[in-house]
Amino acid sequence: MKKTILLAVLVLNGFTSFAQSNEEKNIKLFYKKALTEAKCYTWLEYLSNDIGSRLSGSKGAEKAVEYTKRQLETLGLDKVYLQEVMVPHWVRGEKETAFILDGKIKTNVPICALGGSVATPKTGLTAEIVEVQGIEELKALGAKVKGKIVFFNRPMNPENIETFVSYGACVDQRFAGAKEAAKLGAVGSIVRSMNLRLDDFPHAGAQSYGDLPKEEYIPTAAISTNGAELLSKSLKANPALKFYFKQSCETLPDVLSYNVIGELTGSVNPSNIMVVGGHLDSWDLADGSHDDGAGVVQSMEVIRILKNLNYKPKNTIRVVLFMNEENGGKGGAKYEEVSKQNKENHIFALESDSGGFSPRGFSIEADDTNYKKIKEYAPLFEPYLVHSFTIGHAGSDIGHLTSKAIVKAGLKPDSQRYFDYHHAANDKFDAINKRELELGAATMTSLLYLMDQNGIVLPTAN
Repeated sequence: MKKTILLAVLVLNGFTSFAQSNEEKNIKLFYKKALTEAKCYTWLEYLSNDIGSRLSGSKGAEKAVEYTKRQLETLGLDKVYLQEVMVPHWVRGEKETAFILDGKIKTNVPICALGGSVATPKTGLTAEIVEVQGIEELKALGAKVKGKIVFFNRPMNPENIETFVSYGACVDQRFAGAKEAAKLGAVGSIVRSMNLRLDDFPHAGAQSYGDLPKEEYIPTAAISTNGAELLSKSLKANPALKFYFKQSCETLPDVLSYNVIGELTGSVNPSNIMVVGGHLDSWDLADGSHDDGAGVVQSMEVIRILKNLNYKPKNTIRVVLFMNEENGGKGGAKYEEVSKQNKENHIFALESDSGGFSPRGFSIEADDTNYKKIKEYAPLFEPYLVHSFTIGHAGSDIGHLTSKAIVKAGLKPDSQRYFDYHHAANDKFDAINKRELELGAATMTSLLYLMDQNGIVLPTAN
């Protein structure tokens, strides 16, 4: 009787106590393991400081394949193997130079060639420059840009809290700007770096000439945000000034490379496959610690935690370290091609490719039923300050997967500082916070575990 009265008093005062569920206990254990025993920070230190940049086709990429395969083999997984994939081999060449030429005054500005660009003439390229805010404004100018360098200067919008929205709203000028400028007779293009802050780091990235004949390709480069501000200001003062830049990049024949894959075989439904991964390649200006060394080692950490706890997954779990996300997407495409050939059934895929910052949630690609089901897991993540479960793009590499019924998710870290480093020379190991990196790995482990335990809702037949 006294116990009943005491319980009633506790309920009335909001102190009801419930036993933890197995899910809560296991998720707590995942975070404990990640924060006290993780190897992801050590793995990333080696990838960044001992191997360095890992652009596809490079020696760094080759060494990264060997290293990550070797590390996965130490974890006691059921399978570790390489998957062949032919990848592009673009090289930057000598460090780029550029300056604003205003009469006899030369003012140097920082630039970097964009991935896949052709070189300028050996002596460099000098021409008048036309500033536009985007491709539509360029098209409106038409033949007026003939013989000139087009300067795309639309900045990332600082008003968006989700910085990837700002990135998506202006990255088209980097990817397709040179192609569109070339169609109108421009001789080169310069693009404002995809960066919210003002600094002196030019940011690399992929660009495409589309179906243009090779003889119509024009050199294209990114300019730092400080450089872009200075160039824009200088043009307002003197619209007739000229711009000079020199770069010696080239595209070499494709190279054989590999996706790195490790596997825990499912104990109940081994033919159902769940993928967790990131991309092993990175741009060549730095170590690629945030993009995407963090995602690589977090994905490795997920499968290490599960194996270390002797977890027996219901479905087969694969960690996949994709090659060539940055300038071709060949690794993701090859993985899907082989999956189709083997008639594999992927039911869930999780990618980390948004940096190693504090995890805030997941971006989810799913039908309404499965999305609502994942949203029901949100209370389990609240103690770890993970709260955002939104519909959106999950990841470029897993984007290739086309199994009939599949749910995809992308880890969403805090994005406020991501574009300070994205594709730039400061994306180095010292930009990584060990605890934030580990929290991301624990968050990924938790969602993968929940999806493995509870499965997905299959579409009903019509």
